[in-house]
Amino acid sequence: MFKYHSITQYHQDLLSGTTSCVEAVQYYLQQIDARRHLNAYVHTYAEEALKRAAELDASRKAGKPTGKLHGVVIALKDVIAYKDHPLTAASKILEGFNPVFNATAVERLLAEEAIIIGHTNCDEFAMGSTNENSSYGKVLNAIDESRVPGGSSGGSAVAVQAGLCMVSLGSDTGGSVRQPADFCGVVGLKPTYGRISRHGLIAYASSFDQIGIFANNVPDTALVLEIIAGPDDFDSTGAQQQVDAYSDLTPLPAKPLRIAYFKEALESPALDKEIRDSILAFSQKLKADGHTVEPVDFEYLDFIVPAYYILTTAEASSNLSRYDGVKYGHRNTAKNNSLTDFYCATRSEGFGWEVKRRIMLGTFVLSAGYYDAYFTKAQQVRKLLVDKINLIFSQFDAILLPTAPSTAFKIGEKTEDPISMYLADIFTVFSNLTGIPTISIPLFWHSNGMPYGVQIMTNQFSELYLLRLSQQWMLQFRTAG
Repeated sequence: MFKYHSITQYHQDLLSGTTSCVEAVQYYLQQIDARRHLNAYVHTYAEEALKRAAELDASRKAGKPTGKLHGVVIALKDVIAYKDHPLTAASKILEGFNPVFNATAVERLLAEEAIIIGHTNCDEFAMGSTNENSSYGKVLNAIDESRVPGGSSGGSAVAVQAGLCMVSLGSDTGGSVRQPADFCGVVGLKPTYGRISRHGLIAYASSFDQIGIFANNVPDTALVLEIIAGPDDFDSTGAQQQVDAYSDLTPLPAKPLRIAYFKEALESPALDKEIRDSILAFSQKLKADGHTVEPVDFEYLDFIVPAYYILTTAEASSNLSRYDGVKYGHRNTAKNNSLTDFYCATRSEGFGWEVKRRIMLGTFVLSAGYYDAYFTKAQQVRKLLVDKINLIFSQFDAILLPTAPSTAFKIGEKTEDPISMYLADIFTVFSNLTGIPTISIPLFWHSNGMPYGVQIMTNQFSELYLLRLSQQWMLQFRTAG
């Protein structure tokens, strides 16, 4: 078991004097070094983390009030800006780039006295489902090192899974927090779109991207969300709704819940039989407790992944046009005959194959001859999905789904078949298309020795309800590994 099981336990140990912030940082640095082969981190900030820990210890011992995240050791996905520290999105195109400001989420973590220990590995520009598309190399799943950790936030998931930090931040564009959380057996939360500011988050697809949270338990997830959520003058797409006291995980009232699941999802031939059987058995347990659990027809399931990839690649094509070698990052130094040749050479060298593939696809669907046939149709599908989800939540409290069709893949299993990898996102992209909050909680273990769980979805800005429900089910139904 890990030395620090939860933020609450850690803070109790700090107050009792049985540990210190310096001791915690030293512990995690030792763990990172011992398990460096997992390749979860791309940069660690040992010296300054120890310095900040010593300052926090001195402040606490002097009797000064402590922040809500006093001494909590946190890792950031390599797409989240931390002032004057390397930020590369796991891409050669951003080699040598250091941001001159903090992401709003990071600013709020630091204000509550968190300690940032490093940046974690990820798929290049958050494009991937296995964390094999990184200029730093692949990340290994700590439970079975022959398997992937999921992606794109694989490094952040493994950092929590392997006890290399207390909490980590990732980004979720189509499941990039929830799917690796599922593969690694940890909690992964994607809040409502706009609930956490995107200021300082490197954009993949701006209308889908959302910073998310990895933790070993729901209370830690809730506390971090409470701190980093809320409006931000630097993000015009940020939500203005009030931030609830997410850390107040008071049990839900003892009344029957109305829970839906997509009939077509559990009947999908892509879904692993053990995962299907576990979710059906879980549904039966809920029914036995007096809750209503019913299938709902979801006729748009086959359209979700195509619509998602058309829209996200279109936005990526636009967002990634800024990486041209002129303003920052990698630059081709060979003699070029024109500015166009320079751009072409720089971007060809700097971007990996998966990023190039998505830029090309996005450029294609935005082109004059195909815009209406693809991009406009995908936007219409997105509107249908929003209408459908509003209808479902007028009748149900929550939606229950698998997080992924299978447990963690073997390394290299999907690399030669990108379409198969894209289809593996079938259960996660829905909540990004509709902007609703979703959490993946680890409840089960497969006969192959790997963890898996369930996704819980609730209506927009109902994170408090989602977290309370998740905590209740984690305590009631989680099985031992």
